[in-house]
Amino acid sequence: MQDSKIAIVTGGSRGIGAAIARRLADDGMRTVVNFSGDAGAADDVVRDIRAAGGKALAVKADISDASAVSALFQAARDAFGGVDILVNNAGILSLSPIAEADDSQFDRQIAVNLKGAFNTMREAARQLRDGGRIITLSSSVIGLALPSYGLYAATKAGVEAMTGVLAKELGARGITVNAVAPGPTATDLFLDGKSPETVARMAGLAPLGRLGEPRDIAAVVAFLAGPGGGWINGQTLRANGGMV
Repeated sequence: MQDSKIAIVTGGSRGIGAAIARRLADDGMRTVVNFSGDAGAADDVVRDIRAAGGKALAVKADISDASAVSALFQAARDAFGGVDILVNNAGILSLSPIAEADDSQFDRQIAVNLKGAFNTMREAARQLRDGGRIITLSSSVIGLALPSYGLYAATKAGVEAMTGVLAKELGARGITVNAVAPGPTATDLFLDGKSPETVARMAGLAPLGRLGEPRDIAAVVAFLAGPGGGWINGQTLRANGGMV
């Protein structure tokens, strides 16, 4: 039953991750809210979930560190008895034209967005109970090919590639592996440093005429994590209001 499921949400303290953690908890899942820096924000999410009658735990871990990821999964097992669902949401964004990007920008985004996804997907492949779900967060910027997003898009393209491969590797255990690729979404990660004019222009790219909201993405993740998403496997769902 869905109410027996245990979910880990990486980067679950803010933005899309926080919305996902709250939504999965609303759906009856016991939720591990991973964070890397802002313990207060993670505690707020956990407090909200518990106030609504759910069960949740905040666990600090830098997903770029394989040993920290292993400890994250161990904390989930210690608290709730196992892991059924991984939502790999944690990521960073650093914008620069490719010609102006420096090595540190490249290395950091690779470490968190790509190596971090690998670390969590590998651990989930080893630790998830049969019939589980792995949901990775990609980005619709791969299709949009926006200037200055080259490094970020490259990391997310790698995540999508691993998603398709892992779906085939884990199918015999009944574990589905899918990616969700949001378009521009009204979070601090997206809005930071952008002028109102830029935000309005980006919102206008979608036929629905607005930015996505964290709850929009959380609803897609909840579908894939829930009983209705069991026949979706090895796919990337573009959650962008028809932008691309």
